[in-house]
Amino acid sequence: MTTKHAQRVEDFTNANLILIFVNLIWVFVAIWSAWGLGPVVILAVGLNHLITRLEFAKRRRAIGADNPPKV
Repeated sequence: MTTKHAQRVEDFTNANLILIFVNLIWVFVAIWSAWGLGPVVILAVGLNHLITRLEFAKRRRAIGADNPPKV
């Protein structure tokens, strides 16, 4: 039986971030052209809030604040 080691794969993080940015821009432009700037601003603020909440949840999980010790 032969063992096959996993090969190193390329890091596509930058490419994925650029694609997310491009998609976000065209969605914002489409919403702006259909309903105006107000809904775009509301959506942007909502996305910013969700990203911030995700960051705080990751930090809490990293330090173990989600599972306090039982007394």
